[in-house]
Amino acid sequence: MPRTVVLLLASLVALYLGLCAALFVFQRSLIYLPQPRTTSISATILKLPVTDAQVLVSVRPHDGPDAFIYFGGNAEDVSQNLPDFSQAFPNQAIYLLNYRGFGGSSGSPTEESLERDALALFDMVHADHPNTVIVGRSLGSGVAIHLASQRPASRLILITPYSSLEDLAAIKMPFFPVRWLLKDKFESWKYASRITVPTLLIAAEHDEIIPRSNTEKLYAYFPAGVASLKIIPGAGHNSISQSPQYLKLLGSGLY
Repeated sequence: MPRTVVLLLASLVALYLGLCAALFVFQRSLIYLPQPRTTSISATILKLPVTDAQVLVSVRPHDGPDAFIYFGGNAEDVSQNLPDFSQAFPNQAIYLLNYRGFGGSSGSPTEESLERDALALFDMVHADHPNTVIVGRSLGSGVAIHLASQRPASRLILITPYSSLEDLAAIKMPFFPVRWLLKDKFESWKYASRITVPTLLIAAEHDEIIPRSNTEKLYAYFPAGVASLKIIPGAGHNSISQSPQYLKLLGSGLY
């Protein structure tokens, strides 16, 4: 084999390995895109009872048994949902988790820390609101389904959910060994079979981030009769919450 060809192949291999290394090192900066909290939105701010970070929760307090906990997307300021949620669901206490690094919370987000914070939040909320619904959107759907498999939620709502980040990464980056590179896999499919409470999956008809087939793959893992899948026509991944059907469907899943 000519020397130039050998050098070219060696260069390509080195480049590929370098890209794999960069993906491994910087992957969390691609998964999590922290956003500041919108200070113009009025919210009660609670500190989660964890010792290794200051984790903030944006809250609309309400007395009574009913509450829902919301886990947002990877580039979402969850506090922006508070005005619409408060108006649409006046009889619910609302708790929006600001992930570590998001919305004034300290620390850095990882799958393990988000799941641990979610458990702490549920325990705090459920003590005052025995009818607690868990809601997760996009990235947060992975946090929500894990939580619902561990705690006595009354219902579960997953908005633009996925089967796992590993599956999504394999679709987006088919030439990289993502199975071996990913640290945070959010394997929602593993937990779907453990869910026994009524569950609603809400998908966007034209989701350009999470293919419909991937949401349907997750849906297939739920026990028969537990989950239902609703599609919002004309909506995209980021525009789904702008649809008039969004809050109506969300409300239908709360009761």
